Amino acid sequence: MLTLTRSVGESIRIGEDIEVYVVEVRGGTVRLGFKAPREVTIHREEVYRQIAEARSLAAEVAADALGALTAATHGTDRSA
Repeated sequence: MLTLTRSVGESIRIGEDIEVYVVEVRGGTVRLGFKAPREVTIHREEVYRQIAEARSLAAEVAADALGALTAATHGTDRSA
C-alpha cells in the first residue's frame, strides 16, 4: 500500500484522469473530494461491499432459476 501525506487543499492524482482532494480534516475525520470521469464508479468501502454481496446473491438466484427452467423444459426435476 502506498501512503501519502497531504494537507487541506492539496490533492493526489491516480492515472491521467482521477484527482483526489483533501477538503477538510476535523478530529478523526477526513473529507475527500474526487474528480473523475463519469464512467468511473467511486464508493465508500461499506457500500462497495454491499453492492458486491447483492451481485453475488443475484448471480446465485439467476443460476437457480436457470437450473429450474432447464429442468422444466426437459421434463426432469434437478432440485431433488
